[in-house]
Amino acid sequence: MSNPVNPTVTELISRSNRLGADPKNTNYAGGNTSAKGTGTDPVTGEDVELVWVKGSGGDLGTLKPEGLAVLRLDRVRALVDVYPGLEREDEMVAAFDYCLHGKGGAAPSIDTAMHGLVDAPHVDHLHPDSGIAIATAADGEALTKEIFGEKVVWVPWRRPGFQLGLDIAEIKRQNPQAVGCVLGGHGITAWGDTSAESERNSLWIIDTAAAYIAEHSRAEPFGPPLAGYGALPEAERRAKAAALMPTIRSIASQDAASNGRAMVGHFTDSDVVLDFLAAAEHPRLAALGTSCPDHFLRTKVKPLVLDLPADASVEESVARLRALHLAYREDYQGYYDRNATADSGISWPAIRGADPLIVLVPGVGMFSFGKDKQTARVAGEFYVNAINVMRGAEGLSTYAPIDEAEKFRIEYWALEEAKLRRMPAPKPLATRIAFVTGAASGIGRATAQRLAENGACVVIADLSREKAQQAAAAIGQEVGGGADVAVGVQVDVSDAGAVQAAVDAAVLAFGGVDLVVNNAGLSLSRSLLETTEQDWDLQHDVMAKGSFLVAKATAKVMIEQRLGGDIVYISSKNSIFAGPNNVAYGAAKADQAHQVRLLAAELGEHGIKVNGVNPDGVVQGSGIFASGWGANRAAVYGVEEKDLGKFYAQRTILKREVLPENIANAVFVLCTSDLSHTTGLHIPVDAGVAAAFLR
Repeated sequence: MSNPVNPTVTELISRSNRLGADPKNTNYAGGNTSAKGTGTDPVTGEDVELVWVKGSGGDLGTLKPEGLAVLRLDRVRALVDVYPGLEREDEMVAAFDYCLHGKGGAAPSIDTAMHGLVDAPHVDHLHPDSGIAIATAADGEALTKEIFGEKVVWVPWRRPGFQLGLDIAEIKRQNPQAVGCVLGGHGITAWGDTSAESERNSLWIIDTAAAYIAEHSRAEPFGPPLAGYGALPEAERRAKAAALMPTIRSIASQDAASNGRAMVGHFTDSDVVLDFLAAAEHPRLAALGTSCPDHFLRTKVKPLVLDLPADASVEESVARLRALHLAYREDYQGYYDRNATADSGISWPAIRGADPLIVLVPGVGMFSFGKDKQTARVAGEFYVNAINVMRGAEGLSTYAPIDEAEKFRIEYWALEEAKLRRMPAPKPLATRIAFVTGAASGIGRATAQRLAENGACVVIADLSREKAQQAAAAIGQEVGGGADVAVGVQVDVSDAGAVQAAVDAAVLAFGGVDLVVNNAGLSLSRSLLETTEQDWDLQHDVMAKGSFLVAKATAKVMIEQRLGGDIVYISSKNSIFAGPNNVAYGAAKADQAHQVRLLAAELGEHGIKVNGVNPDGVVQGSGIFASGWGANRAAVYGVEEKDLGKFYAQRTILKREVLPENIANAVFVLCTSDLSHTTGLHIPVDAGVAAAFLR
């Protein structure tokens, strides 16, 4: 690969990052930029002309030199002589591999031809809402001329590829006064002799289009308000969103679930979404679908829209959503069948699923889904882009996206299929959403970390909101992904209202709950005569009652999701073993242990497994031991508190100290497909205590 300190590369990365950092310029991972310059041939030592282009995938806002594809410009231009024509243009992407310069670098994207063939040192291709609004207007060509004069040229819709690169190169040759073009149904392209000029031209096109729309748009581009479809008050709409999300997730996950996965969700109740759904034209516009290729590859061609007013009950909404889902699947299957058979000369990939990725609920907001939280969140961002595009196009003209056949050709083109096949295999817990109580420290913290490392989204639920959020931030940083991987919520597990609020927060954060770890606990080491009624109530409220409340609230979500699930109780050796000065703690743990058996029997019909882990002597990182339990147990056994872990280890069969990570390992195994047929089990993780052997 070329030297990353090459000044041309440095300029290109800086320009790309600035353009990509502002959502008005382009959507996440949308668009690409390029620069032409001189590099050194590693074989001959001579200077060669190169073009650096943002590679396939990646995001302009965070682009780094290794995200660029580096190609020999003479070879790219020579491809014109071997171009086999429109019907075989997908073959040209593979041909770019023979134009690469050096080793490493990103894979060339479908837009490489546009950058290499346009006779300009710097080229930007972007997907701004304002530009796509013009590109998707019914009279977009006339609007382009009216808004930009001769400086921007209209390019009729053409699928991204080599021919589009040839078209834009020809337009640049024939229009020396032009600084860019509007690509019908797609986006914009701009160029310049310097990096700064290309950036200025891009921003001028974007801002000029936005200013024209703002000045000339009709007052109500989405039509008049639709009675009864206005936004609910914030608290009411978020409560309704949490109540509906498990149903909607089951709808979005029907096909994914058949492959042992689910979808992760995201909820958006921004004014952009709520205003769109409150207007009379939203059903018509939503049915037309999105237009920009980046949009509908992330959002599917069109969303599922609930056709009920905002004040419809949850029960009525659930019933209607399930009916609409059946109709949506039939419609999508028809879309696939019509277009897959339209050209018998092409072997199209199999249908990728007929479930919606965007679900719109008037008065409440938008529910978006993907293979992970980031993908779900970005899908929602893309549909917000689509709403903005519709607003601009309808404000000036009529929204007229590309036709169905063209959408299908992009959604199912061979290059997209190849990209999907290159993706790494998912981690064992990918798409699963874990709710872990007492997760800010000790066993809970280690368990949340292990689950996140293996692909789960984790909700860190703890009595301390501050500690929960700190633990979530640390896990998000260590695993990568930040809040898309872990969030922290406050919960007092002994309070039913607080538990429900925490579960609602989890549902809105990630779309649902699949994996619950009842870990919250505390202990007071006292004899029977020293144990007060308050001691007894406190320990039973947190562990026995708390586990019951969490299991009840989360099981309701799992049942409605129809995706099965796992509930794991962190019980204790003391649920079986009668230790000294331990009556309240041991009894509460025994209660938890029997809850495992009872719930395993009751929830099995819903595919929900319930199992337990019985630790013992987990001193390191333990909140219980740090709060005085350790000192008391050390006194009972006549050892120094600092040596308590070693003491526990020596009384075990294996003579090993038990660490939080050992319990986390057991939880992980219980929740993987390896133990898909196991429920009602307690796994001892105590290094071997014969008196606590299960019988």
